[in-house]
Amino acid sequence: MKIAYYPGCTLKTKGLAFEISALAVLKKLDWEVAELPRWNCCGTVYSLAGDDLIHQVAPIRNLIRVKETGARRVLTLCSFCYHTLKRANAFFKADEQKRQRLSNYLDDESVGYEGEVETIHLLTLLKDEIGFETLRAKVARPLAGLRVVPYYGCTLLRPAEVAIDDPERPTIMESLLRALGADVADDPYRTECCGSFQTVSNPEFVLEASKNILASAARRKADLIALSCPLCDFNLGRRQFDIATREPGFNKIPTVYFSQLLALALGLGEKECAWEHNYIDPRPALGARGLTIDH
Repeated sequence: MKIAYYPGCTLKTKGLAFEISALAVLKKLDWEVAELPRWNCCGTVYSLAGDDLIHQVAPIRNLIRVKETGARRVLTLCSFCYHTLKRANAFFKADEQKRQRLSNYLDDESVGYEGEVETIHLLTLLKDEIGFETLRAKVARPLAGLRVVPYYGCTLLRPAEVAIDDPERPTIMESLLRALGADVADDPYRTECCGSFQTVSNPEFVLEASKNILASAARRKADLIALSCPLCDFNLGRRQFDIATREPGFNKIPTVYFSQLLALALGLGEKECAWEHNYIDPRPALGARGLTIDH
């Protein structure tokens, strides 16, 4: 199978572990991923102002790029990219007048775009098109004994019209991790906001929010936290060093992308799992559960 792929900016820099492991997994599963030959930043944050058309240009331009390739859908990994592209397209289709104004602005490159490109997230592809039972059958290195807390954050689940799962009681990541053999903890903080971009303007708020999420995972004796957002990874992963500086004795919990655990379970190696790109090295925790990679 072949699918168009929009990487976004962060997966080429701070989110390398996500892209490396996800693309390796898809190759292992016989999916051909075609990165868009031209793409730009999606804008990162979806604008909530109904008259703020200029902020819709960036995501719509990317969807035009998808249509130019002849594809009718595009795969995303980053939660923010998924959220922004999905909501911008819904906005574009819902209001004819605003759609026309945007189309006029993009007239020289719109290729008659009418909002027909579908944005899908990797978790949805794994669930609906590959299937968790298929993945279970392909597991070469079961994650038995590994205690994992899934963390969704905001943008995969809110608002409900673009959510990949039930916004209040999501199960998609839990189902995936159980198919890989992991021991999955039910954590009430898995849909709490980590503070998002407040990490720039209000880091104290983010430290408190992240500390609460991490404390909840620690109470559930988590070995790892699995997530799908580079910004969440920064706030829950990188910010642990700030927490530890303030609170001697604080025990760090590695944060990893769900695709890294999938790569591990499918029998892929160190290069494909890309552990060296994580803020906190998860290999000691994995080794303690007998999941050290020997090749």
